[in-house]
Amino acid sequence: MNNYLDKFNLNDKQKLQFKQYFQFLIAENKKINLTSIIEEEEVYVKHFYDSLSMINAGIDLKNKSICDIGSGAGFPSIPLKILEPTLQVTIIEPTTKRIRFLERLCDILKLTEVTIINDRAENVIKNYREGFDIVTARAVANLPIILELSIPFIRVGGSFIAYKGQSYAAEIKTAERCLTTLEADLKSVYEYELPADMGSRALLEFTKSKATNIKYPRKYADIKKKTL
Repeated sequence: MNNYLDKFNLNDKQKLQFKQYFQFLIAENKKINLTSIIEEEEVYVKHFYDSLSMINAGIDLKNKSICDIGSGAGFPSIPLKILEPTLQVTIIEPTTKRIRFLERLCDILKLTEVTIINDRAENVIKNYREGFDIVTARAVANLPIILELSIPFIRVGGSFIAYKGQSYAAEIKTAERCLTTLEADLKSVYEYELPADMGSRALLEFTKSKATNIKYPRKYADIKKKTL
C-alpha cells in the first residue's frame, strides 16, 4: 500500500514505519475505539496520505515544533514525524486509552522528540502559550471552537493548520468574528483530492500578528456554549 505514498519518496525505514503503524492501529482498534477506517487501502489514503498533505501544501516542517490538538490515533502529527524526523511533536489528547496507544506506538516506531500530554488544551495552555511554530487539528471540532483552542498555542507569526472537508467555506464564514477577536487571519487554503477517489479535502492556514489575549482559550464547556 506504500504506492499511495510514493510521491513522498519514502525510504525503506519510513515504509516499514507506516506498515508497523497500520498493523498496530488495526490490532489495538479491536480493543479500543481508535478509528472507523480499518481497510488497509483506506487507512493509507484517508489517514496517512491525508495527514501528509501538509507537505503537499508547502508547509515547511524541517526543525519546526508542532502541537497536535486532539490527535486521537496520532493523525496528522505521527505521519508527519515519520516523514520529517527533525519535527518536534507535542500531542495533546484527553483520552487516556489513546494516550497509552500513542506511547506504545512511538516505542514501536522508535520515534524521539515526541511529547504526549494526557489533558485538555485549555488546561495546559499556561505551560505552552505562544510556544509552537505550528499547531494543527484534524477532525476535532468546528472552526470557531478549534480556533479558540489552537491560536493561543502558536507563536506570533506561526501557523495554525486545520484539516477540513468540502464544507470548509461555510465554516470560515462562521469563524469571522472569532478570528477578529483572536487577532488571527486566514492566510491560505489548499484544496486537494485524495487518491482513489476517496474524497475532497482542504487545509486552512491561519496566522496571527499579535499575542493572544491571556483570557483565551476559555474552558471548553464555555467555548461550546457560546463561541466567539
